[in-house]
Amino acid sequence: MGKDITEMTFEHWTQVKAIYEEGITSKIATFETKAPTWEEWDSSHLSNCRLVMVTGKIIIGWAALTLVSSRCVYAGVAEVSIYVKGSERGQGIGSVLLNELIKESEKEHIWTLQSGIFPENKASLQLHYNNGFRLVGRRERIAKLNGNWKDVLLLERRSLISGVL
Repeated sequence: MGKDITEMTFEHWTQVKAIYEEGITSKIATFETKAPTWEEWDSSHLSNCRLVMVTGKIIIGWAALTLVSSRCVYAGVAEVSIYVKGSERGQGIGSVLLNELIKESEKEHIWTLQSGIFPENKASLQLHYNNGFRLVGRRERIAKLNGNWKDVLLLERRSLISGVL
């Protein structure tokens, strides 16, 4: 059975949420401690650049973008969210999804993608480095997760297509 990437819709939410909840449980993927409702998630993410990878009817990964600011000067800067189902990790799914997300973002005139990653999330860091992201800096003790201060590494990828001129 093949793996296909398609646009994420409300119908995918139950499986997307379950994959997100795996990330929450890991305590190395997000500061969130519970998954949002579809309405909350939908309103906080761009309406385009929402992807799921499916095999048959099973979602095995997803990626989406959030604007980093509502100010018009940052209209081309977005933050990446990318999650792969635990049983499917290590098979290149994240890389395929991230590459497709990059292509879609450039079609939407997004010139900079950012990602905030916990230093201990080695797989996510490597995924981003392998796909053209660079380390911009370390945000020390930026927020607490379950009462503990956490650092976040800020990575970014500048488009070679969008926003060049």
